[in-house]
Amino acid sequence: MGKLMSLEWKKNRGAKYIAKAAGITAIIFLLIVSMSGELGSQETLEMYGKSMVDATVELFANMCFMLLTSVMLSTFIVGAYRDKMMDLMFSYPIKRKKILLSKMLVVWGFNFIALVLCKLFCFGGFGVVKLLTGGRFFGDFGMEIFTDAAFYANTLLNSAAMVGIAYVVLPIGLKLKSSKATLVAAFIVIMLTQGNIGSYTLFNSLLFYAALLICAAVCVFLCIFRVETEDVG
Repeated sequence: MGKLMSLEWKKNRGAKYIAKAAGITAIIFLLIVSMSGELGSQETLEMYGKSMVDATVELFANMCFMLLTSVMLSTFIVGAYRDKMMDLMFSYPIKRKKILLSKMLVVWGFNFIALVLCKLFCFGGFGVVKLLTGGRFFGDFGMEIFTDAAFYANTLLNSAAMVGIAYVVLPIGLKLKSSKATLVAAFIVIMLTQGNIGSYTLFNSLLFYAALLICAAVCVFLCIFRVETEDVG
């Protein structure tokens, strides 16, 4: 499996996604630094149940990497079906399930690691900025989070969940064999999970996230389960 994943990464020029992830992280960090004077409203604390800095990082990072996950799914999997590359790959003496699963794992693993690193970089950067400016920026940002095991556990679990939820769009892309349909579906999922209408939001709804994760798991299972018998063309 490891060799298949490595081949998929190289075949799809995975290095370019590292550059994209780094660019996304830099943009998010600079954007939030530029907004630092506006962060810290009580309304946001009540809406999201966490500080504005935490909520803003999670909002932007989750949105960007859920979208990147969908882009990679459309390239690694949907595009391969559309361009008939799967016909060739399924002719190899390797189980179809293993080939498809390797693609899914590469996309999930990369985006999970990238999302975690993005969040840690942003929070670490905020701490450095706060220290260098004597607290003028991010004055209400708690440096104690870096010694809190719950912070790291939450970052890992939240990142894993957000990347996993993005797989809900995969059956739509495969059914239509369309990268555009995959991305449109991804935008809808992102708006549902990260957006708000007035003071109402599903951003912190554990029940909603759990339902989406279950749905994503079912979607992945069905895609893999049917691949051995379905007609690729």
